[in-house]
Amino acid sequence: MSETVKVENISVYYDHHPAIQNISFSSKKGILTGVIGPNGAGKSTLMKALLGLEKTTGGKIEVLGEKVEKVRKKLAYVPQRSDIDWDFPVLVEDVVLMGRYAHLPWYKKIGKNEKKKAREALEKVGMESYSKRQIGELSGGQQQRVFIARALVQDAEIFFLDEPFVGIDVKSEEIIINLLRNLKGNGKTIFVIHHDLSKVESYFDNLLLINQKLIAYGPSQEVYDPERLSEAYKGSLHLFSDDKVMVVGN
Repeated sequence: MSETVKVENISVYYDHHPAIQNISFSSKKGILTGVIGPNGAGKSTLMKALLGLEKTTGGKIEVLGEKVEKVRKKLAYVPQRSDIDWDFPVLVEDVVLMGRYAHLPWYKKIGKNEKKKAREALEKVGMESYSKRQIGELSGGQQQRVFIARALVQDAEIFFLDEPFVGIDVKSEEIIINLLRNLKGNGKTIFVIHHDLSKVESYFDNLLLINQKLIAYGPSQEVYDPERLSEAYKGSLHLFSDDKVMVVGN
């Protein structure tokens, strides 16, 4: 199987208004894809549609050659930090262990193997010494690293991350991007919603540029193009440097 994700002409409507329209693309193993576009472009809606969390109109989505429902255990999702209740009283290690629940029968409790996986994942994100802390006590970057650890213990084949670099420190961003590169090197397929265009060429193999409709998809160096970005951002482009386009205040 060459394609891990295959999307054909999908649309999502809210109250008869299109959030995304007629989007098609495909991705293979070992590809790190950045999903970019202005605010309100439908990036999160597209990601949720790929996960089966949004109802699509028409078209078809295949993940690992199957419908999403059949391969859900092979998918890991890190939502936006703003979608999470950080006041909920839960320990860091328990947040990470949540990533193992889908792999356990209902009658089996969390055991030594699951706890070992959780410790290893926390070590990978540099958060092993925080395992007994409340998740709400951590900084934004630390919280994001814990949720990356939760995704790691799922033993997923495809990872979906919605703006993982927003509101985090430089150290956390470096740890996360290096982890994503390692996952890519191990043949994982990764989609990341991202807003900082100054880093997309260095971070991602491919870019998926949308504004409700698909504007461009392909290698980052090809999609990161003034004409295509101008079409997507519709006038929000106003900083040019060394023939490269940056978007400010979109």
